[in-house]
Amino acid sequence: MSKVRVKLVKSIIGCPERQKATVKALGLHRMNSTVEVEANPQMLGMIRKVSHLVSVEEL
Repeated sequence: MSKVRVKLVKSIIGCPERQKATVKALGLHRMNSTVEVEANPQMLGMIRKVSHLVSVEEL
């Protein structure tokens, strides 16, 4: 599988709890933190739900 690099570029302060939980599940903890995750349907769906908070780069 391919990987994608996900970076948290906006704060989760003021976001609904579901979006905060999704960001935490992706492994992002603070602003400008970056993780590399597998590009499987589950991860892509989570990224899509918080796309306004993160930037995505294919590897």
